[in-house]
Amino acid sequence: MARIAGVDLPREKRVDVGLTYIFGIGRTTSNQILKKSGVEGSTRVKNLSEDEIVKLRETIERDCKVEGDLRKEVTMNIKRLVDTGTYRGLRHRKSLPVRGQRTRTNARTRKGRRAAIGKARKPAAPAPSGKP
Repeated sequence: MARIAGVDLPREKRVDVGLTYIFGIGRTTSNQILKKSGVEGSTRVKNLSEDEIVKLRETIERDCKVEGDLRKEVTMNIKRLVDTGTYRGLRHRKSLPVRGQRTRTNARTRKGRRAAIGKARKPAAPAPSGKP
């Protein structure tokens, strides 16, 4: 099992796809890392040799900010926006979309479930009598 940057890569995937399981590495970055380290992207993770894993690990540590460091940087950037009181910071604080999306409809991922507002039950209609 290949463990890189604190993440166990899936054994059955190709290396170029397996690297994307690391936070901060997408397909493009994965291909760049493979090119720099000289590892073939089409090989399966389970077939990697120890020196290939070491090459990948060193390349990622040297060139990329991933996992914990990247998460901390993103969190600090958001905290800075909130503390300075910018418009984007206010949107983060209110848990609303930050990048200009509409909120009248949609935006449910960011806003959460709908709150039931003013939904009162109607009084039951009187039962019809059997006489005409």
